[in-house]
Amino acid sequence: MNRKVIDLWVGIFVAMGLVALAFLALKVGNLLTFNEDRKGYELEARFDNIGALKPRAQVKTAGVVVGRVESVRLDKNTYEAIVRLHLSPEYQFSRDTIATVNTSGLLGDQFIGLEAGGDAVMLKDEDRIKKTQSAVQIEKLISQFMFNKAQEAPAAATPAATVTTTPATAPVPGAKP
Repeated sequence: MNRKVIDLWVGIFVAMGLVALAFLALKVGNLLTFNEDRKGYELEARFDNIGALKPRAQVKTAGVVVGRVESVRLDKNTYEAIVRLHLSPEYQFSRDTIATVNTSGLLGDQFIGLEAGGDAVMLKDEDRIKKTQSAVQIEKLISQFMFNKAQEAPAAATPAATVTTTPATAPVPGAKP
């Protein structure tokens, strides 16, 4: 084959590789979806703490993706995070649904979990989810654990709690009884 033809094929292969890399980067970054229909309805939920929740994060119920986080903003009066959710129209939730901020795995992405309630009245477009549970902060859990352990350590070392025992006579290795 001619040198120019080989160079052309190498260039095409490199270009396809770059396009594939860009596609994967956009897909992993949650910036590219093909079934982006704007049908559905939007809900609002307020949280004390949302951790690292970002717009376009998944909204799941029972492990199934039912929508996306549309936006995240701070209420200047109450200092609560206001999260707008865009849900698919085929999934309807009752007005006593609970919204929680969850993490995929130990250090994974954060998402909104919806736990459906039993009320007969369903949420409509622009309604607010009243029952929410904020994100669990692993840093606070670790510091509470360490603080509790630090308080327990001095209590165990008090003189009244120590018991002295006399060692039993142990046979000397190699000695005959």
